[in-house]
Amino acid sequence: MIELFDVVTFLADDAPRNTGPDFGKASPFGLLVIVLLLLGTFLLVRSMNRQLKKVPESFDPQHPEPDQAADEGTVGVDAPADRDGSPREPDE
Repeated sequence: MIELFDVVTFLADDAPRNTGPDFGKASPFGLLVIVLLLLGTFLLVRSMNRQLKKVPESFDPQHPEPDQAADEGTVGVDAPADRDGSPREPDE
C-alpha cells in the first residue's frame, strides 16, 4: 500500500509538461475558427427566418391561402389497398 502511495505522490509532484513561454496562448487560427462558426450560425438563423416567413399564419382548412389547396383531413378517405390490390378488411 505504501508503494502505491509513493508512486501517486511522485506522479503528483512532477512538474507539468509543455509549460514553455507560449503555453496556454491562443493562436490566430482559433480566432478564425470562432469567427467562422459565428458567421455560419448567423447565416443559418437568417435562412431559417426567411423560410419561416413563407409558412402561413395558420393551417386552418376553412380559410386556405390562395396558393394552398384545402385539406379536409383523412375523413372519408378509403382504406389503402393490400399489396395484391384488393381492399383491406376493417380492423376490429
